[in-house]
Amino acid sequence: MCTSALCLVCVSLLLGTSLSCYQCFVDVQDSSRLCWGHILTEYNVRNVDSCFRKLDRIFNNHERVIEAGRVGKGYDKQLKGLLDVEILPMVEEFDKKLNNDTVYEERLQTAADNFIAAASKLPRVSGCLPPCGFQSAGAVYNCITCQYDSCELPLDCPVKEIKAMENSRNQMWCVVPFHLPEDIEVIWRFAEEVKTQQVDQFKEVTAGLDTLYSIPSTSLQHVGTYQCEIYSGQRSIVRLFFYLTVTPQIVAGHTELQEIFDLSLLPGGRLLPAPGGPPRSLILNPSPLFLTACLTILLLLLFLSMGALYWSVKPEHAEQEEED
Repeated sequence: MCTSALCLVCVSLLLGTSLSCYQCFVDVQDSSRLCWGHILTEYNVRNVDSCFRKLDRIFNNHERVIEAGRVGKGYDKQLKGLLDVEILPMVEEFDKKLNNDTVYEERLQTAADNFIAAASKLPRVSGCLPPCGFQSAGAVYNCITCQYDSCELPLDCPVKEIKAMENSRNQMWCVVPFHLPEDIEVIWRFAEEVKTQQVDQFKEVTAGLDTLYSIPSTSLQHVGTYQCEIYSGQRSIVRLFFYLTVTPQIVAGHTELQEIFDLSLLPGGRLLPAPGGPPRSLILNPSPLFLTACLTILLLLLFLSMGALYWSVKPEHAEQEEED
């Protein structure tokens, strides 16, 4: 009867405050055995309540203990093992024995320090990578709630806009910056002619393991929003959206001609230089020295041609004079 009443008091004290790593891993009955012989030195009386308040102060409301317990997915079992190593030997030692509160204070504080040092060496996680996706690998253990905190990011990623030319090849990749499980399924869906994230507007296109969606020859009928959804088992992990616009070839050709025509109207007939290339003004507007050299060569060629023509006609003219 007394043991049951003591356990009830222990539970009420433990649950009356915020949970922490101690309550997550240490059984209530072990805590009762640990605190059974707690003596208030000042009054020389046994006081279990004071022992539990001490546990609450040293472990449950200790920021360093809580931070040390923020381990990655699957390492909560190691936390329990580290805490058991510190607490269970004390339970066996203090069970049904009287000890002053100063002894409890020293031993419990040492146990907390040892737990902090050991737990801080356990693997941490990089955390959640925004802006979207259910990232189980980024979950962190929370000693206050005794469970892993999810990333709490939306499943739907922002729409990514893609522009393509008609009859060109286009590819969309369903990739995310965080780790994915091995048993994934990828489903591609398409909403024709609209930019949307409304699930009911999409129709399934493919399903399988392929994270690549390829369009060999893009046409106007491919305009719309593509949705890629990744599943693991029955759980949706992330949804990516791609809005594809297609420019017809006729319009593209007309646009290029219009740009060339507009550039030709610049002063002096100059065209804008191509990015990373030499200024076209150097080609269209040669230097005066270059023009002078070209003109000199042309005049020289003209004189040589006239001289050759003269000398080719002169013998015939001389023979004609002799005959006359």
